[in-house]
Amino acid sequence: MSTRKILVTSALPYANGPIHLGHLVEYIQTDIWTRFQKMQGHEAWYVCADDAHGTPIMLRADKEGITPEALIAKTSEEHQADFADFNIAFDHYHSTHSDENRELASDIYLKLESAGHIAKRTISQAFDPEKQMFLPDRFIKGECPKCGAADQYGDNCEVCGATYSPTELKNAVSAVSGATPIEKDSEHYFFKLGDFEAFLKEWTTSGHVHESLENKLGEWFEAGLQDWDISRDAPYFGFQIPGSDNKYFYVWLDAPVGYMASFKALCEKQGLNFDEYWAEDSNAEVVHFIGKDIVYFHALFWPAMLKGAGFRTPSKILAHGFLTLNGEKMSKSRGTFIKARTWLDHMPAEPLRYYFAAKLNNGVSDLDLNLEDFVARVNSDLVGKYVNIASRCANFITKKFDGQLTEITEAHPLVAECAAAAPQIAELYEQRDFARAVREIMALADKANQYIAEQEPWALAKDESKLPQVHDICSTGVRLFHILSIYLKPLLPALGEKAEAFLNLPPQQWSDVGQNLSGHAINKFKPLMTRVQSEDIEKVLEVAAEEAKAFAEPEKKVEATNPIADEIEFDDFAKIDLRLATIVEADHVEGADKLLRLQLDLGDETGGVKKQVFAGIKSAYDPEDLIGKTTVVVANLKPRKMRFGMSEGMVLAAGPGGEDLWILEPSNNSRGKFSQAGNRVK
Repeated sequence: MSTRKILVTSALPYANGPIHLGHLVEYIQTDIWTRFQKMQGHEAWYVCADDAHGTPIMLRADKEGITPEALIAKTSEEHQADFADFNIAFDHYHSTHSDENRELASDIYLKLESAGHIAKRTISQAFDPEKQMFLPDRFIKGECPKCGAADQYGDNCEVCGATYSPTELKNAVSAVSGATPIEKDSEHYFFKLGDFEAFLKEWTTSGHVHESLENKLGEWFEAGLQDWDISRDAPYFGFQIPGSDNKYFYVWLDAPVGYMASFKALCEKQGLNFDEYWAEDSNAEVVHFIGKDIVYFHALFWPAMLKGAGFRTPSKILAHGFLTLNGEKMSKSRGTFIKARTWLDHMPAEPLRYYFAAKLNNGVSDLDLNLEDFVARVNSDLVGKYVNIASRCANFITKKFDGQLTEITEAHPLVAECAAAAPQIAELYEQRDFARAVREIMALADKANQYIAEQEPWALAKDESKLPQVHDICSTGVRLFHILSIYLKPLLPALGEKAEAFLNLPPQQWSDVGQNLSGHAINKFKPLMTRVQSEDIEKVLEVAAEEAKAFAEPEKKVEATNPIADEIEFDDFAKIDLRLATIVEADHVEGADKLLRLQLDLGDETGGVKKQVFAGIKSAYDPEDLIGKTTVVVANLKPRKMRFGMSEGMVLAAGPGGEDLWILEPSNNSRGKFSQAGNRVK
């Protein structure tokens, strides 16, 4: 088998927020594939970088009172720590805010410009007169021009799904300052994507993208390739366009160039030849793993930019689907947005790597993290099947045979069958059909466990004369465990290292599947993995819900000299509809530390309106003691969808917190007034 030269990349995470489980699908998928290529003996390099430019980063840094450079440095450190703890092994991790990226982005632009692929024309844009800056669509909010929904972004409505231009929004405001945007003209630079239509039609139908994506790309060709606006006006955090005074590269121009820049930095570190991978006549492979939502940029703009600048184009654009959690889209408002660090604080990384692999195929369909299934599958497959093989055999070898394996015949039917599966499993890895690879590996693990169960070495060991049989059976079991460990190593690198330590072997390559371990000495067996506990999963969800609650709460501006929040006008208070309501139902909320679910009856004067409210009063009240009480509710609060259901109002409560918390309840002896006396429930 000839050695391949492969450069592998994942899409660059944006430096404006944390890594979450949805991100990890891609990085785990890429890491598994790259580790497999390295185990095959190929020269495979895995590079990535933080996508560090753009208006959101500039504004967030300003909000935090730090420079954009300080923000992206802090974010990069957090991202790399998360990746490392999920055993994602980059050969180099860089930033798009780097000298290498500046040089390469400028070089590509100048080559495109000199070849006539850049156009300039004046356009009209939304402008914030207060902040003196042009506004991206996502920084303009207003009422949807189609359905009237409030607080919608400038490009599409999240309520009715309509798309439109920012100028069509009703009562539009800048999300930066709150000012009403005005229209202002500015000259912009455009990449003439249509110049590459013939090339792109041929390129996108030549095996570079998945067949299903070819059809989607065909739709874009039918609609016509539009010129791409690659410039942004100052102020903007990014690279200034060569030859301009106040124009900057749009973040999506220099972001994919970051693949090249990160590899160039690796070349300088490792002494590699950059042109060997990126020259137009390169024989190396360049493989991009991405999410299906950014195919347009990677399969149209990116190859066209490379072609126009005289570089090679990607060998493969490998797209995956989105992650859902228990069948639902990950959402901050529903508390199902789980950060990588939140998971790592309560759960090990490798079970999640395994579960994602067990769901990933080479298509672009979405995959679901069903947490109940996750616990059952990890415990069954990894603990109950794979690790169980070693734990059932190891103690006999170390206690009765000084840790030394017997003469293992490779002709043993089951050993031969397991070893013979290597080419098939390797092909599944190559094609990224990890789900099927996992099924094949676990089917072999089932056979290994069945063999040991049928042979019953624990029963035979009671008869001294049958110890040679015990030696053979357990040595065969250890050999089967060895083969399975190699097959699982790309998925579970940390567990693989533990297995190698137990087997007393150096880091294993794919070819070591055929290694004969006859007479080999193993080490004393130590537990390789513990069962995943449902309680730990519940803790992850609780923390995610708390984080989501903090995300959902509006920021409060508090003067340093005044412990009371900003003053409001009487007209603001007059908007609040306070009603007396009877609590007709009250119960605990499963999975929530602080919430009680209340069913409120607002009385006859409202026509018998009932509302469901989630109240954070669990620390002070028992649900059964609340039923029948009358309390005060904000009746006209906009309903908010939570992970546990829809909350349709707010019960008024006060106190320092914990047990010292009281709902506002009309006093029995003080008509028209409120009293806490006698209303506290312990």
